[in-house]
Amino acid sequence: MSDTSPQILSVSDLNRGARRALEADLGDCWVEGELSGVSRPASGHVYFTLKDDRAQVRSVLFRNQARFVSTPMRDGDLVRVRGRVSLFEPRGDYQLIAEAVQAAGIGALLVALEALKTRLSEQGMFTNQRSLAFPPRHLLVLSSATGAAIRDVLAVLGKRWPLAQVTLIPVPVQGAEAAPAIIAALGLLNRQTSLDPERDVVLITRGGGSLEDLWAFNDEHLTRAIHYSRLPVMAAIGHEVDTSLADLAADASAPTPSAAAERLVPSAQELSQRLQQLTQRLSRIQQHQLGQQAQRLDHLRLRLRHPGEGLQRQRDTLEQLQQRLARALHSSLGNHQRHHKDLARRLTLRSPSAELLQARHNHRRLTQRLLAAQRSDLQRHREQFSSRMRELQAVSPLSVLGRGYAILSNENGRVIRKADQTRPGETLTARLGEGEVTLSVSAVSPPPERQA
Repeated sequence: MSDTSPQILSVSDLNRGARRALEADLGDCWVEGELSGVSRPASGHVYFTLKDDRAQVRSVLFRNQARFVSTPMRDGDLVRVRGRVSLFEPRGDYQLIAEAVQAAGIGALLVALEALKTRLSEQGMFTNQRSLAFPPRHLLVLSSATGAAIRDVLAVLGKRWPLAQVTLIPVPVQGAEAAPAIIAALGLLNRQTSLDPERDVVLITRGGGSLEDLWAFNDEHLTRAIHYSRLPVMAAIGHEVDTSLADLAADASAPTPSAAAERLVPSAQELSQRLQQLTQRLSRIQQHQLGQQAQRLDHLRLRLRHPGEGLQRQRDTLEQLQQRLARALHSSLGNHQRHHKDLARRLTLRSPSAELLQARHNHRRLTQRLLAAQRSDLQRHREQFSSRMRELQAVSPLSVLGRGYAILSNENGRVIRKADQTRPGETLTARLGEGEVTLSVSAVSPPPERQA
């Protein structure tokens, strides 16, 4: 009897076999679906569920691959994932190990829109901050002639500011032809010379819709046209949650067409109430000012005096000042007279004639001393000079020459002190005590000690 017992596998063997079968059969594949349950723990891995309307699969993007994914991974995004099917053996979970993630469908549009927004922002396309005329003299509306947006705008304007001058320029606000039509209309308005950028405003508006419906207002060329518009532009595209590139490029934006109309014009009813309040306030201020001025007038009347009283007070003051002036003059004159007498007495005591006489006496005495000193110094210098002359005469070479000596010099003026400093035939000059003699050398004899 043969052994027909079935092969018994452990749970680990079963999961390992299933993992190998999945990896061998499917390998790498691309899967498209919606992200759900995206989580990023501290490990750096990204865990998420990829699902469609009928199924879902657990997925993981490991840290080494996650750092190369530029697509934002948020719940609800539609993405394409390249990965390999596998099985997590410890729990037996079937999963997709992602290698790359790309945006798909609307997600790709949003990624492209975000990149365009960044590029336009770096180029300064979202820097318009011009103030809008309030209220504008002429409101130029670019919108659909049959849409709900223009009806809402006109309804709000009619209620708040019936005086508003509104011109509708019908343009498509959806589809491929919308952006070129709005650009052309905006260019035409900017070329009209009758429009005033200081007092006129352009409103670009449409009602809500899907992302695809509003996509025309994310056009790059329309964004640039709004930025470079000479006329100031307000944009009101879609609902409050919708923000297009046109909204960002405009000088002002509003969440809805109705809100745009409310921001562009004041409320006539509110202005009327404000005017009434100001009128009442002005009346109260006038009454208050009149009361204040009446009280001030009463005080001034009480302080008012007859001009004669003022003149009499001034006369009394003048008399007092005249008396004070007379006393001051008399006192000052007495002081000056006493000072003059004191100076005359001091001048008498120190008469210039006595000082002049004493100075003359001192001058004569000093002159005599100076002459005596000059004579004495002259005699002393003469004696010193005679003594120096005698000493000089004693040591003078001329004195030696006078005793019969002579000084010999050659033709170059060099003094001859030794016989070997000359040669036969050389002409020498001999200076005597009186005069000079020219000599010719006939022979030269060495000193006696050299003859041996």
